[in-house]
Amino acid sequence: MNILVIGATGGSGRAACEALLTRGHTVTALARRATALPAAAGLVRIDADATDPATVERVLPGHDAVIVILGISEPALRVRLRGPVGTPADVRSRATAEIIRVARAHGVRRVIVQSSYGVGETRDRLGLVDRILFALLIKPQIFDTELQESMLRGSELDWTFVQPVHLTDDGSAEHFTSTDGSTRRHKVTRKGVAQVHADLLERPDLIGRTVSVSG
Repeated sequence: MNILVIGATGGSGRAACEALLTRGHTVTALARRATALPAAAGLVRIDADATDPATVERVLPGHDAVIVILGISEPALRVRLRGPVGTPADVRSRATAEIIRVARAHGVRRVIVQSSYGVGETRDRLGLVDRILFALLIKPQIFDTELQESMLRGSELDWTFVQPVHLTDDGSAEHFTSTDGSTRRHKVTRKGVAQVHADLLERPDLIGRTVSVSG
């Protein structure tokens, strides 16, 4: 399959690209500094901004599916106090609006989005400590993620939300998934979440579902 990964240079985006390439997919990596990714067979790197309408119009058509892994990588406390410097505060919803528009116009139906555990269907399952952290540190980002999910729910596209618990780079790709919000461990590796993204390309039964991912 020909897969577009939007937000390909963060830790989760890199892991997703690697997992997809390992399974034999062709991957278009879209990010502001996509050419920082190592060159690889089957990988097309495009330096561009996913919130730019012309960019999405140019890049998205012709792909079989889109995987969206957007967020703000700057320190959470600084972003909360001063706002983000390098990324729009509403990057998730702004880019998603363009993705929906172009995907509908060009018949690209499958959209897989990395969201966050504690948003949407899993909001009521969030523990007390995480509720406090969400409210104090990342409330604007969570609001934007909620908006992103809401937009896709009304888009008529074949979406799936991937909601990992706390992400880490340490450990194996072992992971546990559920569609009822249940989790096993408090952390999961980005490698494990990347395997879920790749799996979902072959899981039409999970279209329109929220998949929780834990270690």
